[in-house]
Amino acid sequence: MQGKLQIMDFELKDMRPGDAVAHDEQALAMLLGRDDTGAAFRRQGKGGAALAALLDKARKSGDFGGRPGELLGAWGATGLNAPRLWLAGVGMAEPKDLRHAAAAAVQAAQRSGARTLTLCLARTPGAARLMSIVKGAADAVYEYTTTKSAEALKKAEEKAPRSKLTRIVLAFEGVDEERARAFARAVSVARGVELAREWANRPANHATPTMLADAARQLARRHKALTCEVLDAKAMERLGMGALLSVARGAHEPPRLVVLRYQGAPKSAAPVALVGKGITFDSGGISLKPGAGMEEMKFDMSGAASVLGVMQALAETAPAINVVGLMALSENMPGSKATHPGDVVTSMSGQTIEVINTDAEGRLVLCDALTYAARFSPRAVVDIATLTGACVIALGGVRSGLYSNDDALAAALLDAGEAALDAAWRMPLDDEYAEQIKSRFADVANTGGRPAGSVTAAKFLQRFAGDAPWAHLDIAGTAWKSGKAKGATGRPVGLLMHWLLAQADAAPAKKAAKATKPAAKAVKAKKAAAKAKK
Repeated sequence: MQGKLQIMDFELKDMRPGDAVAHDEQALAMLLGRDDTGAAFRRQGKGGAALAALLDKARKSGDFGGRPGELLGAWGATGLNAPRLWLAGVGMAEPKDLRHAAAAAVQAAQRSGARTLTLCLARTPGAARLMSIVKGAADAVYEYTTTKSAEALKKAEEKAPRSKLTRIVLAFEGVDEERARAFARAVSVARGVELAREWANRPANHATPTMLADAARQLARRHKALTCEVLDAKAMERLGMGALLSVARGAHEPPRLVVLRYQGAPKSAAPVALVGKGITFDSGGISLKPGAGMEEMKFDMSGAASVLGVMQALAETAPAINVVGLMALSENMPGSKATHPGDVVTSMSGQTIEVINTDAEGRLVLCDALTYAARFSPRAVVDIATLTGACVIALGGVRSGLYSNDDALAAALLDAGEAALDAAWRMPLDDEYAEQIKSRFADVANTGGRPAGSVTAAKFLQRFAGDAPWAHLDIAGTAWKSGKAKGATGRPVGLLMHWLLAQADAAPAKKAAKATKPAAKAVKAKKAAAKAKK
């Protein structure tokens, strides 16, 4: 394999737009909104007057109005030293518009042949906007090359030259410690998304359970805050993971259960557990899928890939939180030893499961991984899985399906998704839906048929979730795109990281609030004593 994952170099600069355009940058994109006029830049540094004149002229001619999606190239403008300059519209500078503008500017810079691009903001952004800009830029830069030959890459370059953009600078006035920290976090999250996309994009013969387990080990070797343990089939047998092992029976590739641990808080602090479905290829097993589009079943390990991406991002951002990441890895193949429809298997929890459909295998690997997660006494458990086509029908590719037995956890995840532009939608978990997965021959059936298929899958998982607050993210519609844009999205790494970082940031505040209670009581008692004395 000639291609490899490219890591973009991001940099942050404290610089006014008027100063930026006076520098001899290879490529410069000014992110401008509807209300940004030349008057704001006229007295800014050496290039302020020239930038103001250019912007006013573009507005007057109607070529640029600062609307979302606009991109106007301006070459050789008087007083502007940058050889390539774009005006990129961001509307009212909402996070999603900033993300799209950054992506458009990066794509234009790549086509131009530049190696460095400076994204310059007219106004000082907050953390959410910084995250959006970095995400847009990183998404646009990523290109899958891992299994392409050097000759094919060379021919593609000759046919449609693209720059080897290796450095993106984000520049605005007012860079302080808080924004520098937000920027560093945004870059780490973007790198986590990129890692998840890369592994999900790799074909099944280049992303086997063994290969993914090795990638987790390598990640732990690079970061001292991470430890990695890998359970093989024999270890799973000793633990009684009959559900997970039943999925792997027909495959030549052996299964793995990866346990990645991040420790950023004291050992006494209960961790959050993330459980990712990692079916590295899903043929459907004996319940064979239709041939059309089956190649996309390499993406069925996107839940596990997102866990890998989150764990890398945690190691780089170093928040004060403990997290356990589990990756349940297996192929689902129709071999001679494959599980039959109608078989009954025993899960690690001791519950027996009638396998109605071997293509409902994700919940079988997840149920044992959820039971295993309970040994860490987690304060919350979130599983992530490309679980059901029913969720795609319900929500399409816009929002991930969210199920939870805890309102506070559900609300926090929903808020994180909105903030990270990685949205989810809460779905029902009424007890009545469990009627569909009753079995005459086992404790539970692994599918309840087509009606409410995503809901009954979640109800199945709920049986194994344990006592901790639990949530299930069905990412079958959001983990990858089909058609011309075919490829992994890296979702929901952004949602999960936003949620985890918010918890880590809130922890010191809670601790401080708790510490003030005794002091407040002492002050109150002192005042009461003084009053009584009087």
